[in-house]
Amino acid sequence: MSAIGKTVLVIAAHPDDEALGCGGSMARWAAEGRTVHLLLLADGEGARGDVAGAVEFAAQMKQRRLAAEAAADILGVASATLLDFADNRMDGVELLDVVKAVERIVAAVQPESVLTHHAGDVNVDHRIAHDAVLTACRPQPGYCVRQLLFFEVPSSTEWRPTGSAPQFVPNFFVDITGTLEVKQRALQAYRDEMRPFPHPRSLEAIEALARWRGASCGVAAAEAFVLGRQLI
Repeated sequence: MSAIGKTVLVIAAHPDDEALGCGGSMARWAAEGRTVHLLLLADGEGARGDVAGAVEFAAQMKQRRLAAEAAADILGVASATLLDFADNRMDGVELLDVVKAVERIVAAVQPESVLTHHAGDVNVDHRIAHDAVLTACRPQPGYCVRQLLFFEVPSSTEWRPTGSAPQFVPNFFVDITGTLEVKQRALQAYRDEMRPFPHPRSLEAIEALARWRGASCGVAAAEAFVLGRQLI
């Protein structure tokens, strides 16, 4: 197979993780004619302490969903599925329930490549997503998934101290020189989630990371991944 499959499934814990972690790659693959699907597992809002009541929470949820849909359109996503697992409480859900949710979308879209979070993230939902994808995508004979890639999420992956979990040491890079601007536009759709520089979830820091990952592999901008498995 080529470096990436013809059908790609990105599985992220929260709306905005996909754009932060691999938005440039998603945009590039979509522009190349690959079919890119997206599964978002948790609502991304419920753990916040500034929600006054049910009406305000519903409004925030609607805004986050609209942002996710706008970002998906910008990135060229073929389908986006948004689930409603509780934000930052996925460790209170039976892992099997998350696995089954992943298995359903994998069965529906039949991806060759699946991308999800790295195991060493500080965010618990990211780690649950990683474990669920590993279980759902176990290498059974004749299975559609032939490649697993794990992405980094600024303000989560790099916040995990050395020695407390597996470190993100990339060994797979995607040149996003031509789609970095598209990634930035997708992130602007999530403007409520962005922060001012020097926060790592700022547009300036995200561009700096892309430039550094690019410089690490000889291009102007890149996204970095850990290759979990590849069958050729």
